[in-house]
Amino acid sequence: MLLQIDTIATIQDEMAAIEETAQEINLFEMAQYGGWIMIILAILLAGACYIFIERLVVLKQATREDKTFMDRIRDYIHEGKIDSAQNLCKQTDTPSAHMIEKGITRIGRPMQDVQVAVENVGNLEVGRLEKGLVIMATIAAGAPMLGFLGTVLGMVQTFYNMAQTSGGVIEMSALSTGMYQAMVTTIGGLIVGILAMFAYNYLVSRIDRVVRLLESRTLEFMDLLNEPA
Repeated sequence: MLLQIDTIATIQDEMAAIEETAQEINLFEMAQYGGWIMIILAILLAGACYIFIERLVVLKQATREDKTFMDRIRDYIHEGKIDSAQNLCKQTDTPSAHMIEKGITRIGRPMQDVQVAVENVGNLEVGRLEKGLVIMATIAAGAPMLGFLGTVLGMVQTFYNMAQTSGGVIEMSALSTGMYQAMVTTIGGLIVGILAMFAYNYLVSRIDRVVRLLESRTLEFMDLLNEPA
């Protein structure tokens, strides 16, 4: 009976110590238990944030366009002011303006050649908009895998510490390092992967919006060329 009371008291003391430690530990201290894998995850998170912000700025500029742009292009072409139309495209400096500028330089050739030239420029512009998305997708897929790698390494460390104990007595302090690494890296990898995945999907949706705008401008420009002067 006395042995049971002592055991219960010991367990209660250990639980109280764990609770006190949990209250005192902060996020940075918790991340330190993850070891070198947490450093890699932090670098991946910083890279994903940079790509996301940089692409947002580029995509915002890509959709920035004067509502009267196509009307002015139509007026210039019908009036024979090809140079003015080209200058307007250069001043606008958007993916759709680049497409229209290329089409203007092909005026006088067969309509099929004009459309192919415009579409080729459009494909190049979309490729520029998608710059960095492959890295973002890699981070979204790779970060959880790195977290799981940290989990495996942490469990290996835990079992190694257990194997080194003598007399069959296992202390929690001997296992804490490996268990912390196992749990912290898993959480870190999942957080980075989830954030990168949502950021990637959001950027893809924004790019799809730009693609639809480019397709609309292509059709509008081709219809413009078919209009009677």
